[in-house]
Amino acid sequence: MAIPILKNWERYFSNTDEGLGSSYERIVLNKKLESICKHFNISSILEAPSFGFTGLSGINSMGLAKDGKMITLLDNDKSRIELIDKTWEEMELSLKIGYSEKFNSLPFANDSFDLSWNFSALWFVDNLSVFLKELTRVTSQAILLCVPNRSGMGYISQKILGLKELKKHLKEKNILPWNIKREMKENGWMLIDSNYIDCPPWPDIGMPKEKFLKIFGLSWLIKKKEHIPMTIIDYYSGNDPDFPEKMMSHFWFEKKAPNILKAFWAHHRYFLFIPEKRR
Repeated sequence: MAIPILKNWERYFSNTDEGLGSSYERIVLNKKLESICKHFNISSILEAPSFGFTGLSGINSMGLAKDGKMITLLDNDKSRIELIDKTWEEMELSLKIGYSEKFNSLPFANDSFDLSWNFSALWFVDNLSVFLKELTRVTSQAILLCVPNRSGMGYISQKILGLKELKKHLKEKNILPWNIKREMKENGWMLIDSNYIDCPPWPDIGMPKEKFLKIFGLSWLIKKKEHIPMTIIDYYSGNDPDFPEKMMSHFWFEKKAPNILKAFWAHHRYFLFIPEKRR
């Protein structure tokens, strides 16, 4: 969770530098999505809402598009939609993107998509029950929902620092796991996989480490050095083909850490659902 992005998301479209944390997060997420698509033979995908708490908006599904999947996004900001569309055009990737003010009604026919998913975005939905009912209606095979890890030290610290902003702009009840699982079960969907994800060997501070340490008067702990820009866009454009391997060099912690440790350290959790009965 990074509350400031609610106000500064637009700057990433002119400066795509996301830093190490978000870059790692994107690659780990890509790996998970790729495995789901392979397992269920997915071809059509809906990401809604598409805005979450990671740097450059609207590119979470770009890796899937590079693999030939048909991608549709829904966003609730018309100016952001234009910028997202332009970014995809620059990458020469096909995208369908639409507007939904509150995500209470999804403008698609039943079973329009093989897979629907979102990342750190459920708290922008007006009504969780209505949205998930709609999401299950338009999806045929699988739904992946990723939410911030509320028990993680990073989430807790950021919530303390940004409590007023969180209450003003976000619906925290929408990301409660038991609410999500209950609603999905009532809609006839079964949870088949759930775990922590995005668990690198650094905390989820949601801001530059320099600013985080300054808040606690600990700036002296780090040495100043030249900043090296980092963005997955360089990988998608073909300028940095080794980008995934560089990010996965940090995966050792996520791979080996026990869940009891991840409960306090992981940045996110995911829940994968399939219909209880074949449609």
